[in-house]
Amino acid sequence: MKPLFAGVVVTAAVVCVVAGLSSASQTVANKDTAGSGVASPIYGVTLPEGYRTWPLVAPAEEGKPLDELRAVLGNPIAMAAYAKGQLPFPDGAVLVKLAWKRTPSGEFEPASVPGAATTVQVMVKDARKFADSGGWGFGRFVQGRPADAAEHRTCFACHQVRVVGHDYVFTRYAR
Repeated sequence: MKPLFAGVVVTAAVVCVVAGLSSASQTVANKDTAGSGVASPIYGVTLPEGYRTWPLVAPAEEGKPLDELRAVLGNPIAMAAYAKGQLPFPDGAVLVKLAWKRTPSGEFEPASVPGAATTVQVMVKDARKFADSGGWGFGRFVQGRPADAAEHRTCFACHQVRVVGHDYVFTRYAR
């Protein structure tokens, strides 16, 4: 019963953070430059304006070695596609993954809560522009700045190997 309870607490914690109930330290650590035009190498993807107000697609956890709590958000086009079970996703769909280091809660052991922010990752669907990467452009941002080209070269390679049958998208809709 403890693992189930811990999972519920983790999910609730991620949803609370996404809803804007995060601590001041998390807000500062996750400061980004949405709308600043700072683009990822290779794909030219930027942080979308207002993405932190988008609906939750699903929470997620990443085990070792990253040991992260994650939340994936979707713009209205992506959310409509998820609701309909539409694959491939239509052009204009955008997914954003927020990630935090998993931290023991200190109050509800063995539960975890989001700690320091690690990355904000973006996927933008444009079948023509990103034809060489399954129709998706990728952006990985650390403290609002894009990661280097070497890190961006790994994005599609990972998605291509693991989730080709789901339009290269890992996250399933949590209904």
